[in-house]
This record gives sequence, C-alpha cells and structure tokens, in this order.
Amino acid sequence: MLGQPGALDGLGSKLRMVMLLTWPAIMAQMSNIAMEYIDASMVGSLGATQSAAIGLVATSTWLVWGLSAAASTGFAVQVAHRVGAGDDEGARSVTRSAISTVFLVGLVIAALGVAIAPVLPGWLGGNSDIAGPASWYFGIFAAGVPLMGLTFLATALLRSSGNMTVPGLANVVMCMMDVVFNFFLIFPTREATVLGMDITIPGAGLGVPGAALGTLLAYSAGGIWMMSYIFGRSAHLSHPWRGLKGRNRWRLRREIPVRAAVIGWPVALERVVMTGAQILITTIVAPLGNAAIAANAFAVTAESLCYAPGYGVGDAATTLVGQSLGAGRKDLARSFARISVISGMIIMGVLGAVMWLLAPQMMSLFSSDHEIVSLGAMALRTEAWAEPMFAAAIVTYGVFVGAGYTVVPACINFGSIWLVRLTLAWFLAPTMGLYGIWLAMCIELCVRGTIFLVYLAGKRWIRRSRALPADADALDPSPADEGDGPVM
Repeated sequence: MLGQPGALDGLGSKLRMVMLLTWPAIMAQMSNIAMEYIDASMVGSLGATQSAAIGLVATSTWLVWGLSAAASTGFAVQVAHRVGAGDDEGARSVTRSAISTVFLVGLVIAALGVAIAPVLPGWLGGNSDIAGPASWYFGIFAAGVPLMGLTFLATALLRSSGNMTVPGLANVVMCMMDVVFNFFLIFPTREATVLGMDITIPGAGLGVPGAALGTLLAYSAGGIWMMSYIFGRSAHLSHPWRGLKGRNRWRLRREIPVRAAVIGWPVALERVVMTGAQILITTIVAPLGNAAIAANAFAVTAESLCYAPGYGVGDAATTLVGQSLGAGRKDLARSFARISVISGMIIMGVLGAVMWLLAPQMMSLFSSDHEIVSLGAMALRTEAWAEPMFAAAIVTYGVFVGAGYTVVPACINFGSIWLVRLTLAWFLAPTMGLYGIWLAMCIELCVRGTIFLVYLAGKRWIRRSRALPADADALDPSPADEGDGPVM
C-alpha cells in the first residue's frame, strides 16, 4: 500500500507521489522520443530524399504503433484496478489473457501493414524517388508489430501495477541499442581513423530500411527483458501461470478480453481517426515539396521533446487514478487528477518557451538543409504557444483512461482534430503553406485542451468510471481484499 487512510490527504504527499511516478515515466517517454531523433538524424545525414521517405510514412507508422498500444489499454486499466483493490491474483489473470490477445492482435495488424506497404507511398502522394525507401521502412516496421506490441504491453502492465522504474530503464537501454543497431545497419562499410589508426567499420548499408530494422530490434530486446521481469520479479504480476496445470494453463477467462475490448475500443478507434487525420495532413503537406515534407516530419519529432513529459505525467495519472478508484477512493482520484493536470501544464509550458527560443538549433539536429531548418523552426515556434493546453488534453486523457472512461475522450479528440485542425489546414495551406498547417494545429490544440478541462471539472467521468471495486468479482471468482489506497 502507498499508505494507510489519511496518509495521502496532504497536498505535499500527493504531489510527491505524482512526481515519484512521473519522473521514470517521463524518462521512458524521452527515450522513445530519442529513438525517433536517432532515426531521423542518422537518416537525415544521408540527404533530403531519404529524410522525406521517412517523413512521408511517419504518420502511418504512428497509426500502426497506436493500434498496437491501444490493444494493451483495456488490460492495463484492469490491472491498475485489481492492484488498487489488493487483488494480485486477479491482476495475474488479466496478465495471462493480455499476452495472448495482444500478440494475436499484433499478427493481424502486421499482416495488413505488410500488405499495403508497396502501395502506401502512392496513396500518400509521394514522389517516385522516395516511394521505394518509404515502402521498405513502413513494411519492416509493420512486420515487427507482434513483438513491439508485447513491448508496449509489458510497459503498460508494469506502469499500471505501480512500477515506473523498470519501463523507464528499459526505454533508456532500448535507446542506446537503437544507436548501435542503426550505426551498423544504416551506413555501409567505411574507413575511419581512430587515435591515429585506420580501421574498417563494418556496415550493412541499408539506409532507410536499416533505421526501421534497428528500431525493431531495439524494441524487441527491451520487450523480452520487461516480460522476463514480469514473469519472475514483479511484485504484483509475477508467475502468472503459477498453480495452473494442464489445459488450465492456457484457458482464458472470456470476461477479461471482453472487458478489455469495452474499455479499449474507443481508444483504438480514436487512434485510427486521429492518425487518419494526421495522414490526411501529410497529403496536404506533400504538394508543398520534399523540403516541406521533411521539415514537417522533423518538426513533429522535434516537438515531441516538449510533449513527451506531458505523456509521462499522463501515464502516472492513469496509474494513480486507476489504483485510487480500484481502492474505492474517489476523492483521492479527483485530487490526483487535478495535481497531475496542473503539473503537466506547467512542465510543458516551460518547455514550450524553451522550444520557441531554440527552434533553429533543434531543427539543425536533423538536417543541414537551410530550407528544411527554416521551415521547421517556423513550425516549432508556431506550435510553442499551444503547449500548455496540449498538456491539459494529454494528461486529462490519461486521467480518463485510468478511470476506464474512454468513449467521451475519444469523441473529443476525434471531433477536435477532424472538425478544427483538418478544416483550418485545408483552408490555410494553399495561401500560407506549411505555416498555415501548423497554425491550424496550434488553434486546434488550444480548443481541445479547453474542452478536456471543462469535462475534468465536472463529475461525470468519475460517476461513469469502470474502475470501482463493486464489479471486481466480474474478473475472478475469488473475493478481493478491499484496499485503502493505491498500491505500489
């Protein structure tokens, strides 16, 4: 337990708990972003054409990524509720179902992704000179979804059980491995001088496909380590098959994936419609030329350094709100929600100011092309003004997911990005170019953040929560011990 009744009643103790879970979550998010930086900057050194190839399919990879991660959401929320209620056996039952279900979903996504990879660049309006590398990048990425899906699942399960440290460390290690894999897979064999000695550095010379393969290998290695930790050392999830024999080892309780689908389908649909909108944004950018495509993709990656901490705070909020509601503490859930959202807005507001000041330097990390750097810096400085409200949307969404309240947030995201961002971008791009597209994004994020804050101030999200212990027996026939607060 985090503490006995009353132990978390003070603002200081709640803020410390939020920060305790937030910093490793931020570290994990920053490591994920660093991997995007690594891929973009290492491929960017090969030239604008290769950069545009990745930029063209970047939003499509986000869709694949998002669907894979969404498959874990319903299970992770259930784990948070069960752990909060003190029912570790129920949490292990959820873990068993999650592993097989997420892997099967990953196989379906991978098959679809590989099938459309050859024609995807054409659908997105890419030129023939970038179509080949773009197809290879997306195809390799899609083929690795079953393994990456298990990595996302392991991360989500550990976070929901209150363990933010192991996923944080795993993501740092994956980031370092990505550098190593990319170093040998992207570039060809070359000569170098080290300490006055001429040496030959081996390389596969795969270029853009090498970046996708390096990322896949890094994620797979991290997933294997986190899964082994869950099986052998997790305080609440270890040995999920212990005590089960024969057919019972593989028999799954139907209620668990059904409940996961009820919680997770709005998240998956939201990822589809939001990423679909981002793909349409890519088609609006594509006629502006390769420099605009590359600048747009690099600016999105550069901005991620600013919003990654917001997602880290959102992950912590999901865990704290989910466990609080699982323990029957609605008051604690509301308090953690408010503290998390305010913290996220302050952090991202400060980082937005830094991004505005250092926009040219951030873009120069990806490309030496003056036009790309100039366009990207303009985009970052336009978006910087929206970062506090972007944080409000991100963290509040995490709060609602922790409560299992996912339909309304999905509708907010869908309506905002399709009705506001796409409409404005379509009108502004022909006359204002890339600036018009990013101005539309800035306005839309402010609108979306405002709507989320209004819903957070109300009580409907907590009344409609799917996280209360009253329905705990739906997952497991054994009674769960009632807890006093979130569990770590």
